[in-house]
Amino acid sequence: MTYSNPRHLQKYGDYDAKTDLMEASPHRLVQMLLEGALDKVAIAKGHMERGHVAEKGRHISWAISIIDGLRTSIDKSAGGEIAQNLDSLYEYVGRRLLQANVADDVAALDEVTSLLREIKSAWDVIPDEMKGSRAKKVAVEQPADEAPAHPGISVGV
Repeated sequence: MTYSNPRHLQKYGDYDAKTDLMEASPHRLVQMLLEGALDKVAIAKGHMERGHVAEKGRHISWAISIIDGLRTSIDKSAGGEIAQNLDSLYEYVGRRLLQANVADDVAALDEVTSLLREIKSAWDVIPDEMKGSRAKKVAVEQPADEAPAHPGISVGV
């Protein structure tokens, strides 16, 4: 077996990504989803600028799916006003992505990128003790086969 074949390297990359996903804390999963959304928006912008309509639409749709997933995972009952604001922000981001797709609006993609970076930077500075306490709380309260609520919201971040 040769490792210079890109297909073989892709398989190892896929395995690493799956391993990272399986071992990630709920906090890290949110960071990974935000990174994925940012990547999809950047790729969509490139396709938009080159006039690749189908690929632009595919990547914007993928970004919207990620944002919708983040939005539905918010624990609104525990998060109060912060959770409501985050829900509204995710809803706005999804709407702007749709508008960008329909109107080929690069400025809308830039706005979404800015908003997602701001959200991600907030997740990046959550203190380690809050990340760990939420992860431990989720592990104790939820069976392993249930997905945790949007981490951070229920601990008053």
